[in-house]
Amino acid sequence: MLEATLYVVATPIGNLQDISARAIEVLGRVDLIAAEDTRHSGQLLHKLGISKPMFSYHEHNEQGRGRQLVAKLQAGQSIALISDAGTPLISDPGYLLVRECHQLGIPVVSVPGPSALIAALSVSGLPTDRFSFEGFLPRTPGKRRALLESLVDDARTLVFYESSHRILHALEDLRQVFGEDREAAIARELSKRFETLLTGALGELHARMLADVNQRKGEFVLMVAGRRDDESMPDAARVEARQLMRLLLAELPAGKAAAIAAELLGGRKKAYYQLALELKA
Repeated sequence: MLEATLYVVATPIGNLQDISARAIEVLGRVDLIAAEDTRHSGQLLHKLGISKPMFSYHEHNEQGRGRQLVAKLQAGQSIALISDAGTPLISDPGYLLVRECHQLGIPVVSVPGPSALIAALSVSGLPTDRFSFEGFLPRTPGKRRALLESLVDDARTLVFYESSHRILHALEDLRQVFGEDREAAIARELSKRFETLLTGALGELHARMLADVNQRKGEFVLMVAGRRDDESMPDAARVEARQLMRLLLAELPAGKAAAIAAELLGGRKKAYYQLALELKA
């Protein structure tokens, strides 16, 4: 058996062969395995030939169950934390548990491996030197649009998770907020049988998804290129610019409105013209 330690263990996101030899060893030697869905993870362990006590730990019970896990660690047990797929804590529960272990001096060890976030970025063709992972987009349209508008001037590659139920809504909002021509990529069902990767402008990707119902099934990683320097406008002006452009566009063509906005707020006319096109879409 292992010493009292919390092991954060990555598991496959689809292809079982992606699990590491170290992960198999740790899962086979710990006293207890904490999992989001014990039935789902039980199937994985069965395929690996591992039989261990399992403990349900997910977003709806993580505070109470976390305290129980800490008590077990303090009593000398070793525990592996796994999620349904990929690396725990990446849009999955576990932060509170790991934080409390640090505060109590309980060792926390990473057993790295598959991650949909990193897998998608590595094949996206978008810049990966700087990126921002935003997790799942908000479910409601208003909150989703508000978040995207707050990110429209971010120069980093933006990464989102999305489900099949909301993928079209998400792409429509991305297209309207970031513009038809912003470069993007969509990774679907990574490492699984029907894995696909679509790259291109947001307008093009939205059209391709609309035309093919099969491309709207599964689990998605959405990636959007960051703002280029030639698209920029002063950060402080972005919210004010959207308000001003809405007023100007009610009376003027896009080019004239963009020229007036650039004169009043500063920055490039091109950036305001692109904003005008987004607002009129």
